[in-house]
Amino acid sequence: RLEMRSFGVKVSTIEPGYFKTQITNVENMEKNFISLWEKLPEETRASYGQNYLKEFLVEIRKIQKRCSPNLRLVTDCMEHALTSRHPRTRYSAGWDAKLLYIPISYLPSALTDLI
Repeated sequence: RLEMRSFGVKVSTIEPGYFKTQITNVENMEKNFISLWEKLPEETRASYGQNYLKEFLVEIRKIQKRCSPNLRLVTDCMEHALTSRHPRTRYSAGWDAKLLYIPISYLPSALTDLI
């Protein structure tokens, strides 16, 4: 963003929370992760253990439940950034981005790691 300023280009960053898209599609995520898991050397898989894979897949399903189907929140940020005379430097789309990720970003790293 700062590098582009000298060229007269204003850059806005859009930081979305979790939204239902093909990126967050549970079936795609599981398939991709299992494919990567199976390509790992046996020694690496053993280091993580079989429970790691199971627990990770459970967490993916939990995340999917928190994904918002309202993509308009993101596209509204995009529209504002592109059409506004004075666009913001940062846009946060979604309740999780505004109420969770922004406050966490101000905490000390040690505390963030615990959360």
